[in-house]
Amino acid sequence: METQEFASGETWRVFRIMSEFVEGFETLKDLGPAITIFGSARTKRDDGSYKTTLKVAEMLARRGFAIISGGGPGIMEAANRGARMGRGVSVGLNIHLPAEQKPNRYQDKSLIFRHFFARKVMFVKYASGYVIMPGGVGTLDEFFESLTLIQTGKIRRFPVVLMGRKYWEGLIRWMEHTLVEEGTISPDDLNLFYLTDRPQDAVEYIVKFHRDMIPPAGERRKKSPLPPLESHNE
Repeated sequence: METQEFASGETWRVFRIMSEFVEGFETLKDLGPAITIFGSARTKRDDGSYKTTLKVAEMLARRGFAIISGGGPGIMEAANRGARMGRGVSVGLNIHLPAEQKPNRYQDKSLIFRHFFARKVMFVKYASGYVIMPGGVGTLDEFFESLTLIQTGKIRRFPVVLMGRKYWEGLIRWMEHTLVEEGTISPDDLNLFYLTDRPQDAVEYIVKFHRDMIPPAGERRKKSPLPPLESHNE
């Protein structure tokens, strides 16, 4: 009897998982080009990373990109807030957690997920690029997962930008001097991401990447509709 009850519960769980995918696909299907921004939920509003995220998100929104975040506080809030400042579409993909995550108030489209894996699919499926701000274990997870998916050809290559040299250089040195030297990754894998401190550089890299993208299977790619970047004083 217990086995039957367990099997029945697992079957209904499959339907709950399917419902998260269906709701996500239906809500985001007409989103258009979007950039997903990751970073720490613990970042305070007076922190330099918060202010940088505001600027990056605003500039990307003004270039015609929607902004996707995890919907919570910290860097996620800054991403959604910056999208609003840039008059772009602001998307929050929230998650139920044991310590309840409170959705920030800067979301135009808001989804709440129970399962991390369904949420992660939405992050990557609707992204034309990633911006990775300083963050913790979850941020590292998204960074390395994006490199894995690109490296293995499971997704098309898109720009992955690390923001904050001081924060990320130690990790990159470890990748160079341990992973590359041990042969567990190739030197070319270090070219799958771009490191910068400047919001303008991040935006230029993302826009130029999509303009210069090589079309697959010999198909002629239409000229990008994105106009030239405007200059912004740092």
